[in-house]
Amino acid sequence: MTVNNHIEEFHGLPVFDFVTAVDEGAELPEPAAAAWKIAVEFEADQDWTARWQQFLDRVDTSRVTAVVIGEWSQDGPESFAGPLAAILGAAERLPALRGLFIGDITFEENEISWIEMVDVTPVLTTFPLLTELVVRGSCEESVEGEGESEGMGLQPVKHEHLRALRFESGGLPREVPQAVAASELPALERLEFWLGVANYGGTTELADLEPFLDGARFPALRHLGLQNSEIEDEIAAAVAHAPVVPRLESLNLSMGVFTDQGATALLEGQPLTHLKALDLHHHYLTDAMQQRLREALPGVAIDLSGAGEPDDRWRYVAVAE
Repeated sequence: MTVNNHIEEFHGLPVFDFVTAVDEGAELPEPAAAAWKIAVEFEADQDWTARWQQFLDRVDTSRVTAVVIGEWSQDGPESFAGPLAAILGAAERLPALRGLFIGDITFEENEISWIEMVDVTPVLTTFPLLTELVVRGSCEESVEGEGESEGMGLQPVKHEHLRALRFESGGLPREVPQAVAASELPALERLEFWLGVANYGGTTELADLEPFLDGARFPALRHLGLQNSEIEDEIAAAVAHAPVVPRLESLNLSMGVFTDQGATALLEGQPLTHLKALDLHHHYLTDAMQQRLREALPGVAIDLSGAGEPDDRWRYVAVAE
């Protein structure tokens, strides 16, 4: 997954562009048959809040189960605070909402470091039946241009039903994984962090990830993604002996600076043959190491696509700016 293209499916449903459909006079699907995307076109004379209200008025939102929030800024970076307030204000009209993706914005619309995210804790406290939340954006230090942004954030929260949580960033502030680690999420099955780089506000360190590796939290966890990191080799070395690994069904260490050093640590650690999938795409592995991984894990679906040059001096994560 990258920020090159808009998502086509979310929460098990096809994504349906509400704004485009209305403007073109297209027929609308059944409310529960799609993940409804609400977005405005960048540099177009459109108001996101007005489009959101149009969605509430035109669709039986009491039956909508999934919503995708796309571009909300029509003229340069703009805080998500306004759209968030509109979404929270419509909570009573969205009783069936179970999946929410905030920030389906490609790099051509806004670089990920320009997506001015805010603290998303109110999403979880306002929608107690939500089962999937994806948040894409920046932290305060990475926002460019005029004005101030609160930045991507989360506070420790108790949520009984959340099963999938992903934070996508070119630079993830350490406060986000720390808040997740301090939260009560007994149903959480899938957890992913795009860690990013320091130049774009990433402050998360290996120590901040240890709570997700010790196996003491989140008893339902079956998928863990610690991705898009400059320290992917160090993460792999920690994962190699992490108590949580035996109960995982899939592991994602993709999108980062992952080399033969990290792969060697994985192979010399605890067995990984129980995994159904191991995602390592966007890596810097030699051909020999790629073959060694395939031979050592014959029953595991390994994604080794997007190979970079192992000897390249300029190694980089997949998503930063």
